Amino acid sequence: MSQLGNENDGQALFLRLSVPAEGGLRAVASEVATRVAEYLGSNRLDAESAGVTLEGLAARVAAGASGGDIQFEFREVDRELLIRARCDERSLEVRYPLPA
Repeated sequence: MSQLGNENDGQALFLRLSVPAEGGLRAVASEVATRVAEYLGSNRLDAESAGVTLEGLAARVAAGASGGDIQFEFREVDRELLIRARCDERSLEVRYPLPA
């Protein structure tokens, strides 16, 4: 994980991860989403929903993909965890609210 400057609090999270579009390694991305949400202050149960959200996002962006990888970006933006997924020419994103 790398930390980038942020005008509001001095630091913000940015993490990029790439996993195969098919197969078991997609579970790694879900676990990373859970851990990132926890790191940013969510309790374990709420953080697990971030992992579930990521898996749904991955399934939609990889639908019909010709193999390859899904690239995920995790960013903290205005007390939300922004998760962006890209595969082939498709790109989707979701925002996961973080505790105040």
